[in-house]
Amino acid sequence: MNSETGSRPRIVVGIDGSEPSLDALRWAATQAELTGAQLDVVMTWEYPTSYGWVPPYPEDFDPEADTRKVLEETVRRVLGEQPALELHTRVIEGHPAPSLIEASRGAQLLVVGSRGHGAFVGMVIGSVSEHCVSHSSCPVVVVRHSDDSS
Repeated sequence: MNSETGSRPRIVVGIDGSEPSLDALRWAATQAELTGAQLDVVMTWEYPTSYGWVPPYPEDFDPEADTRKVLEETVRRVLGEQPALELHTRVIEGHPAPSLIEASRGAQLLVVGSRGHGAFVGMVIGSVSEHCVSHSSCPVVVVRHSDDSS
């Protein structure tokens, strides 16, 4: 599905399978329904880092296809088989932060989850979230995961 040809306002949400990203997907879907925007769900992948040598990959190693499968299964699990909104999915090769910035060009809103596992005390958002907030050309919503057990 091509998310860049639609004429409706777009909301882009980046997911990685973490609980905060699933919360971001739920929030973004609700916002898209409320505003009549199309929802573009983005997941990225990168080849594993190697230093000076290429690790032996299995013959069936296809990270893009694997990512697409996870993306589609996650969207189905979180939003159901037939969400009541215009939905596009996109798999991008690259680091999440710059990939999400590029994917959100021309969008009404970029939504990301916050893992908040920074090494510094007081850091409340993750590095991808922080990069998106600092560099996006559209407004960014950072959805914090709420642990209902407390």
